[in-house]
Amino acid sequence: MIDSLHELARHGQSIWYDGLKRDLITTGELGRLVEDGVRGLTTNPAIYEKAIGETRDYDADIAALGAKGLDAKAIYESLAVKDLQTAADLMRPVWDATAARDGFVSLEVSPLLARDTRGTVEEARRFWKALARPNVFIKVPGTPEGMPAIETLAAEGVNVNVTLLFSRAAYRRAADSWISGLERRVGSREELSRAASVASFFVSRIDTAVDRRLDAIADRAAGAEARERIERLRGKAGIANAKLAYQDFKALVASARWSALAARGARPQRVLFASTSVKDPRYPELLYVESLVGPDTVDTVPPDTLQALRRGAVVRPTLEEDVAEARAQLAALEELGISLDAVTDEVLAEGVRKFSEPFQRLLAIIDERRSHVGAPAAR
Repeated sequence: MIDSLHELARHGQSIWYDGLKRDLITTGELGRLVEDGVRGLTTNPAIYEKAIGETRDYDADIAALGAKGLDAKAIYESLAVKDLQTAADLMRPVWDATAARDGFVSLEVSPLLARDTRGTVEEARRFWKALARPNVFIKVPGTPEGMPAIETLAAEGVNVNVTLLFSRAAYRRAADSWISGLERRVGSREELSRAASVASFFVSRIDTAVDRRLDAIADRAAGAEARERIERLRGKAGIANAKLAYQDFKALVASARWSALAARGARPQRVLFASTSVKDPRYPELLYVESLVGPDTVDTVPPDTLQALRRGAVVRPTLEEDVAEARAQLAALEELGISLDAVTDEVLAEGVRKFSEPFQRLLAIIDERRSHVGAPAAR
């Protein structure tokens, strides 16, 4: 793993670990991951649901906080802030060594706020103040309602990880919102050099949705040759979409608008490839990792994908290979009647739901644990 992660870093890509639970910190495992070359940490409500629901590591804290009359959401926030502060401190040497390029940890606003601009801004401000660390990101969803929140937070100097980006149009809106926020900072005579952001562009979930449509079309196709032509497009859409989003990133950082901010010390909002674990067992386990290697990017990997990296990866600069082919593949999908816009709308709605439901289950778990220890009713 050490060679793979360091080789990726030599190509300009940072590997961040998508997973956080208390024993990752208490056992020293996070420190070992950093030594191996992991350069950041992310988490989400589904990860925390497992971390709290499948272990007893948090019971003492839940009991103590419940005894103070805190409700489930307040208890969760206290637990998450404590974990993320400790993780940020462990990552701080990376942040220092990379001149604030890496070494970040991320805490997500409630997914129940995905359609609430004002609520997102207020909770992000509260988390940013509570964490009180320069190497943290506040995760904000890339929904239409999230875009003005991104601009407001950027203008206020809050580091933002834009999550749940599936379409190139949404990525461009997120990038524009971040830049607009930085321009407002210029207008307020605020410095830009420490402002940090990543745009989390999801990959494998696109293929899950597209492949399902391709399979249905292939089943209706007349003849083996037609079916084969359709099936050759399986597992291509997610990578093609990501490669073209990276071309959008390159065009943005080459623009006069961005150059004016860069001259004042602004750093680009890097593209972070998320959902890079394969969902279809027929695909190579490092398909997405190995296909999206390029400079000024991050790949956030879950435990299983990190284990695959331990076994070694083929690392070469693939992100800008076959860009014309990527365009042709997406065009071929449209010719088959598969609208990528419809797909990305679907997976965005599904993504909001897949984060909201675990979050609600997490709150129920905490409530049950509170009741089990005999905590008084929440005030």
